[in-house]
Amino acid sequence: MSVTPIAKGTAVHHAKLGRGRVVVDDEDAVVVRFEGGIEACSRDQLQILPDIESGSGLQASPPLRVLTRVLAAAIRSVNDTWGVFSNSRVDLLPHQLWVCRRVLERWPTRWLVADDVGLGKTVEAGLILTPLLSSGRVRRLLILTPSSIVEQWQLRLRQLFDIRIARYTSEADGAKADFWGTHPLVIASAQTMRADKNDRWKRLLEAPAWDLVLIDEAHHVNSDEKGGPTLAWQLVAEMQRHGKLGSMVFFTGTPHRGKDFGFLSLLSLLWPERFDPKRPIETQLVHLRDVMIRNNKRLVTDMNGERLFQKVRVDTELYQYGPTEAAFYKILTEYISTGRAYASSLAIAEQRTAMLVLTAMQKLASSSVAAVRRALAGRLARLGEAEQGRTARKVEADALRVRLRVLEENDEPSDADLRAEIEEQLAASSTSGWLGPDEAPAIRELLAAADLVGEETKVRRIVEIIEARFDGRSVLLFTEYKATQALMMSALHARFGDECVTFINGDERVVDVRNASGALDTVAISREEAARRFNDGEVRFLVSTEAAGEGIDLQRHCHCLIHVDLPWNPMRLHQRVGRVDRYGQKYPVEVVNLWNPDTVEGRIWQCLDEKLRRITKAFGAAMDDPEDMLQLVLGMSSSGEIEKLFIDARDIPPGRLSDWFDAQTATFGGRRAIEVVRELIGNAAKFDFGTEKAGLPRVDLPDLIPFFRGMLTLNGRKVDEHDSALSFLTPEPWQKLDFAVLQRYERVQFRRSRAGEAGHGPVAGVGFRVFDVALQVAERQEEVFAVVPGLPTVLVVFAIRDAVTTSTGVVRTVVVAVAGEGAERRIVMDWELVKMVNGVCRRPVALHRLVADRPTALTGSFPEHVAAAREWLVTELPKISVPFTKPRLDALVLLAPEVGGRREPDGDGATAEPGDRAL
Repeated sequence: MSVTPIAKGTAVHHAKLGRGRVVVDDEDAVVVRFEGGIEACSRDQLQILPDIESGSGLQASPPLRVLTRVLAAAIRSVNDTWGVFSNSRVDLLPHQLWVCRRVLERWPTRWLVADDVGLGKTVEAGLILTPLLSSGRVRRLLILTPSSIVEQWQLRLRQLFDIRIARYTSEADGAKADFWGTHPLVIASAQTMRADKNDRWKRLLEAPAWDLVLIDEAHHVNSDEKGGPTLAWQLVAEMQRHGKLGSMVFFTGTPHRGKDFGFLSLLSLLWPERFDPKRPIETQLVHLRDVMIRNNKRLVTDMNGERLFQKVRVDTELYQYGPTEAAFYKILTEYISTGRAYASSLAIAEQRTAMLVLTAMQKLASSSVAAVRRALAGRLARLGEAEQGRTARKVEADALRVRLRVLEENDEPSDADLRAEIEEQLAASSTSGWLGPDEAPAIRELLAAADLVGEETKVRRIVEIIEARFDGRSVLLFTEYKATQALMMSALHARFGDECVTFINGDERVVDVRNASGALDTVAISREEAARRFNDGEVRFLVSTEAAGEGIDLQRHCHCLIHVDLPWNPMRLHQRVGRVDRYGQKYPVEVVNLWNPDTVEGRIWQCLDEKLRRITKAFGAAMDDPEDMLQLVLGMSSSGEIEKLFIDARDIPPGRLSDWFDAQTATFGGRRAIEVVRELIGNAAKFDFGTEKAGLPRVDLPDLIPFFRGMLTLNGRKVDEHDSALSFLTPEPWQKLDFAVLQRYERVQFRRSRAGEAGHGPVAGVGFRVFDVALQVAERQEEVFAVVPGLPTVLVVFAIRDAVTTSTGVVRTVVVAVAGEGAERRIVMDWELVKMVNGVCRRPVALHRLVADRPTALTGSFPEHVAAAREWLVTELPKISVPFTKPRLDALVLLAPEVGGRREPDGDGATAEPGDRAL
């Protein structure tokens, strides 16, 4: 018995493969082009669908079913490209959406995102991850971050995007545990992972491959021309060699650390075909735009094109020691000079430890007399210990020295607080004779001099500045050391009362804080609670060590910052300011630096400040944002190089210091560095609102409400809506599709600004489980034609896909519509389509109750109209940016306006114009 072949181009549905169109029907099988590729199917597996292109089986359907199908397709299209509908709890910015689009344009994707600090790298990561995880494109994810911010990344992805990731621990990764095989989404410390202990790498390399690897502070994934690759680079290279890496996205604010070889080694991991550290960088910069993104604060905007960040105002305040402070500083200078001379006679290992101790003393003294006094008192106590105790202290000091050297070599901004803590411990540790046989009397003399110092001049000057310049304002104060932190808190208590100040440090505890009555106390608080109290305005001041230099936002209630001490690495200043110079800051940030020109440290800072001003001026003539360029130049210099200036300057007479400084820093910020930075910025990809604004999607979470409300109505559920919040019972079939979906939801928000407010529920969007199920159900609906009251013009909705089936891009479908007829035709992009359909759906009337078989405004047959729209769209496709090798058009839906504009009864028996109909 012969069977009539299915005609080429017929729309069909397969239970597992979804919708497709017949390519050819031979005797053995029907070859069908599905979204995921071409498949051969048996005839009885296929269901022929209504088709607006052929007119086959075409009947007008209830408008609500067709409109929700159109909205689902358009929502998916917009979000796969831009991530704008992700259920983020934070407002999204144009440059973040643009980064998401660039990263998702190709798959596998390989990018180095080098945005300036404060532009939201965790938000960018969440935007990238949401469509990938929601669509199933990424099932295995590995995130590597500095150890100090692993928890911060984990917390923010959960809080902002509801992305839940397991944290790697060495204890959980045993030989029998199969940690990597049983945890598909993992975040781990980069420091932990790069150390190949107990066969850690072996188990990682034996585990299934990762679809995507994200690495923060990725500038450490590099190789030195002489020293060889870092452990982090070796780990990534091994994973690459074993086929364990699909896509990679690296984040860093300082991509080039002064050596072309290291920078190109990093890029060679991302794109080995185009980057090679053994070739001149000039020949490879042309490819940089395809792999590196750099956005900076001064150029990013909101959706209206308004600049988000204002220029930071930095002022320098000078102060001078009082007589007792000057006397103490003079004795300390002699102590350090004598100690350095004595240390030079010691064995190499002891000499290194002694020099580190003296350097720590010098840094502590530049912070405050209180800080160095605490270390000296601890050192004196240990000098008097018995031999057994001194031996234990020597072992302890050696261990501290090794830890400090490792931290200096890694040069991680996130380790700054730990470095300061070790310096404090190292300065206080001792064995007899390290800094000379007469060290104990020298320390007693220093302590006696320190006891004569009452109120420290710098601290008093800071309180005066607060009263004169920042009266009534919240102020963030930064210091490197906990003793100075306690001193500053005590001064604030004395002047402004006991409830005026909180703190952040790595221990979440500070000792020897004097309250307003003068009694000493120990205070403890978590950094999260301290940040909350400061951001909420419960306390006026926050005194922080470098523990708040990374991963904490403090801009909500503060735009004033004072550096109590100046770190010996200028990059730390930028990172500190980044805590308040962030998105959401409503005022120009005001910063105060303090230094004493009578000290070696003050004179070096003066020279350094003049040098940085000259570099900024040099950039100003050629670059849009010289301040951002300066940060890149600073990032190209190691902290060790700059710290050496402060150490060696003690031996230089004040009259020769300026010339000596210029000679020592001849290459710092020199022509070579400026040329490198100019080339990096000139060749990197960056967001430009002026050229990109036309393509930016002008939609957000509230635009999802008509779709979601309509889907609930179609599935027989009543919706309680109040102020962009929906409460509802979940349709039972949806619960069966995803067992994580709840039976009932209360006050689900479609507004990011309400996230976390009391009485409000979770934020919905793509990535929210029940919303994702609604999308899936709507995408399976088969209705293709409806007459829609209130629709302004005829719409033919097309899905643009890639005819090349080997394409593996993240964006598989771009949805557009052709509106109007003849010369009036125009393209409606996916986000515009959402707006247009939502505009029809303005009022809470269920469109599926309307009679569907209405006359239409179309002339001629439907297939002819669709064919004309297709033909016209083909000629206009070059105007649409789609990431496809060979775009192919599939007509999805035809929406026709109602003819005659006659009034239809509303649900309550009243009448309304057709345009008033809504979901």
